[in-house]
Amino acid sequence: MLIEYAVAPAAIATFIGGYIEALGLFGMTNSWPVYLVTYAVFVGIHLYGVGEALRLMFGITVVALLALVVTVFALIPHFDVANLFDIVPDDAVGASAFLPMGYAGAMAALVYGIWFFLAIEGVPLAAEETTDPARDMPRGIIVGMLILLVTGALMLVLVPGAAGSEAMSTSDNPLPEAIRAVDGSGSVVASIVNYAGLAGLIASFFSIIYAYSRQLFALSRAGYLPRWLSLTGGRRTPWVALIVPGTIGFVLAAATGDGGLLINIAVFGATVSYVLLNLSHIVLRIREPDLPRAYRTPGGVVTTGIALVLAVVAVIATFLVDVLAASITAGVFLLFLAYFWFYSRHHLVANAPEEEFAMLDDADTTLH
Repeated sequence: MLIEYAVAPAAIATFIGGYIEALGLFGMTNSWPVYLVTYAVFVGIHLYGVGEALRLMFGITVVALLALVVTVFALIPHFDVANLFDIVPDDAVGASAFLPMGYAGAMAALVYGIWFFLAIEGVPLAAEETTDPARDMPRGIIVGMLILLVTGALMLVLVPGAAGSEAMSTSDNPLPEAIRAVDGSGSVVASIVNYAGLAGLIASFFSIIYAYSRQLFALSRAGYLPRWLSLTGGRRTPWVALIVPGTIGFVLAAATGDGGLLINIAVFGATVSYVLLNLSHIVLRIREPDLPRAYRTPGGVVTTGIALVLAVVAVIATFLVDVLAASITAGVFLLFLAYFWFYSRHHLVANAPEEEFAMLDDADTTLH
C-alpha cells in the first residue's frame, strides 16, 4: 500500500499538469515546475495540520463532484452507443467490436479500471482521527465506494459515448475534451469542467498524501520501517512521513512525466495489497471466528474469495500492460520484504497500537 500511495500522487501530478496546460494557466506546460508547486503547496497544507487539511479536502471534493454532475448533463444529449465501439478491432485473440483488443486488452484494462477506486482503502488510515472508528469507518468506506461506483460508471460510459472511444483513448483531460467535441472548442461549460476537474485531481492528490503519511507513520511507529520516519512536529503532524514520499513522488513525476507508467506502478502495489488484504480476511475468519467485529463482510469468506481471485488476475494484468514497470515495482516490494525478514521483524515495537493485538495473542497462547 505504501508503494501505491507514494507513486499514485506522482501520476496525478502529471494529470494536473495536463489540465493546467489545457487551461493555458500562467503559460505553464505539463512539466516539473507544475509537479514541484503541486507537491510543495499540498504537502505544506498537510504539514500545517490535519483538521485544516481534511476540511479543505472535503471542500475540493464537493467542487469535483459538481463537475461530474455538470459533465453528465452536458453529455447525455449527445450520447450514442455507436461511439462506444468506434475503435477498429486488431488481430488479437478474441478481438471484436466489443473487445477491440481482444481478451488480453480487456484484462489489461483492469489496471486502469482499478484507478477509478484506487486508494479508497486508505479511508481506515483516518481511524485515529475519528470519534467512533467502529461506526464511522464502515460508513465512510461504503458511502465512498458507492459514490465512486456511480460516478465512475457514468464517466466510463458517457465520455466515450459522446465523443468517441478512439478520440478519448489518448486524452490527458477527457471530460472537458469530450464536452468540446460536442459543443465546440469555445465551450464555456468545458472550461468550467476543466477547472472543476482540476479540483478533482487535487482532491485525489490531497487525500492520497494524507494516506501515505499515516501509513508510513504507522509502519515506522511499529518498527517495520526506521523509527525516524514517524517523527512529528509542533502541530503533531508526521512531517518526515509527509516529506520523504513526497520527494520520491516528485522525482518520479519529473523524471518520467508519464502518468500511464506511474499508474501501472501504483496499481501493481494496490493489487498486491488487495491480494494480501483478502487473504488476511479469510485467515482471520478461520483463526479468530469469535473475534468481536463492528462490521461483518456480507457473504463472508465467499465474497472475499471472489475478490481474492480478481485481485490475483489484476496483479497478472499489470505485467500485460507494462512488464518493465511491474517488474521494477515487484523488485522494490521484494527489497521491503527482505528488510522486514532480516531486520525489522526483530525490532518491532511491542507497545505500538499496531502490535498490541499480536502481543496479547502471544500472551494468551503462552498462558494456555
